[in-house]
Amino acid sequence: MPLYGYARVSTLDQDLGIQRAALKAAGCKVIRAEKASGTRRDGRSELQVLLDFVQPGDTLVVTRIDRLARSMKDLQDIVHELKGKGVSLRATEQPVDTGTAAGKAFLDMLGVFAEFETNLRRERQLEGIKAAKAKGIYKGRKPSIDAAELRRLRDEEKLGPAAIARRLGIGRASVYRVLGKAREPA
Repeated sequence: MPLYGYARVSTLDQDLGIQRAALKAAGCKVIRAEKASGTRRDGRSELQVLLDFVQPGDTLVVTRIDRLARSMKDLQDIVHELKGKGVSLRATEQPVDTGTAAGKAFLDMLGVFAEFETNLRRERQLEGIKAAKAKGIYKGRKPSIDAAELRRLRDEEKLGPAAIARRLGIGRASVYRVLGKAREPA
């Protein structure tokens, strides 16, 4: 029953060394690692390589569940995919082993807390942005679409939204948003 390790950190300046050492100590001969956000599965190619590679009887090992997923849906999707392949999941720093009922229950609780932590962080960030906007510090990025030019094309050249979008190299939805119109059904 081969053990395959997965290590992940969120930013490029973080170090994977501690996770790699723990996974090696746990008996993993193959360890895939990446520096990517855990809030979504997209863009996590090393995780996908492991998920595609593992076979029935294998075990995927992580140091902590939040290294695998930061949302309950992603965690459940990954666990479901592993279970469908006959692969178990273990964590070195937490009593998680999907081969046991207690391990599965603990996994679900950890997933809820990881998602909760992510949601709290997002709320704090939005509160900080709101406070900075109130003080006039945060203004957001400058508009990339010249609204006056867009209106000129509509009024003077009598172009429709699709033609304006092509001329300015922007999406049609952006034209509608600037013009303040609701998109009409096709």
